[in-house]
Amino acid sequence: MKYETFDSALRSTWQLVSKMYNKEANKFDSTMATGFALLSIDADGTPSTTLGPKMGMEPTSLSRLLSTMEERKMIYRSQNPNDGRSVLIHLTPFGKEKRDDSKAVVLHFNKKIEESLTSEKINTFFEVMNCIKESSQNFEHFTPVLK
Repeated sequence: MKYETFDSALRSTWQLVSKMYNKEANKFDSTMATGFALLSIDADGTPSTTLGPKMGMEPTSLSRLLSTMEERKMIYRSQNPNDGRSVLIHLTPFGKEKRDDSKAVVLHFNKKIEESLTSEKINTFFEVMNCIKESSQNFEHFTPVLK
């Protein structure tokens, strides 16, 4: 049996999941990235500098996203009382409503997956994902694969 590579399986699956989330987000006049940002902002506010890495976004893309969210009155920014150089991102009441919409979609999707898998398969999935994550973080350089 021929297997695809781990990265191609991750990439193609994430592309389908991303497409599905964007389709759902569109029903709420939103995007997947906006929903993910809403879910990543803590109740007490989140430093903008930690939001990018938390979401896996580049600073330029994150800056555009936050500006759009601020224009749509989903978030507001305030000075970080613990660090005058940093800004905290907070949800507005409207942002909290939109976060609840995002959370409902994510939980529904997770429930659908859980219903079709055994707890053993779910545990195995997360073990494999953690292995891939650790391997990626500890990867130092490419060495040629000899056949």
